[in-house]
Amino acid sequence: MNLTGVGRRYGRRRPWVLRGVSLELPPGVLVRVEGGNGGGKSTLLRIVAGIDAPTEGRVGGRPKRTAYVPERFPVALPLTALSYLTHLGRVHGLGRAEAVRRATHWLERFGAAGHARTPMAELSKGTSQKVAVAQALLAGPELLVLDEAWTGLDAAARRELDLAVAERTAAGASVVFVDHDPARLAGVPDAHHRLEGTSLVPAASSGPAGPRVRIRAAAAPGGVLPPGLPGRPGPDGVVVLTVDAARSDEVLRILLGARPPWHVRTVEELP
Repeated sequence: MNLTGVGRRYGRRRPWVLRGVSLELPPGVLVRVEGGNGGGKSTLLRIVAGIDAPTEGRVGGRPKRTAYVPERFPVALPLTALSYLTHLGRVHGLGRAEAVRRATHWLERFGAAGHARTPMAELSKGTSQKVAVAQALLAGPELLVLDEAWTGLDAAARRELDLAVAERTAAGASVVFVDHDPARLAGVPDAHHRLEGTSLVPAASSGPAGPRVRIRAAAAPGGVLPPGLPGRPGPDGVVVLTVDAARSDEVLRILLGARPPWHVRTVEELP
């Protein structure tokens, strides 16, 4: 996906919020956007996600499966959490049984399974945010846009969202995020950009200094992923781990030394 010369302003008499913004989002990239409050970060993310249209410029190559999580999620809906997620799954083309399965899966992962039958309007802010994140991950988006999505989540849910981001990029999705915590995913993003005035400029990055390695491994019957590894096995028992190349040997030793050991299928150095 790419943005070329994108600008946005609200009303003819108001100043430009963004102008001349260009951004490339290749598959599998994780991008952090920084900037001061009111500087246009949310506007940029809404354009990336297709929620808002630019006043000028061009947006091309946006994937069909694009998902967006806002900082504040509207909860006044006449549906329960599970029925809302199931409905969205059907909108994405899933059969009802699969939509229910995925909705239940994500509610469980984010610790909200106990609120599956709770009306959306009765959910707490934290639980409604868990539903917001679940709806974005429901259909395996190719582009995931997170605008302060960690806000309101408890510590366990924040860790689960960190893990879900790693899973999406490992699967080849592009992820763009804004977060007020400078330690959020520190050392992980492929690129940092900062909004200064109405322009987007490269920011100092704390990202990995060297190449990364993608490891695909399968569990033996009864196998459990050793603690401390950034992944979660899929339904087929396969886990995809993306780690710094300098740590790849350590990760392989952990996988092969587990009891029962994991079967390493592929080890691929990323560009």
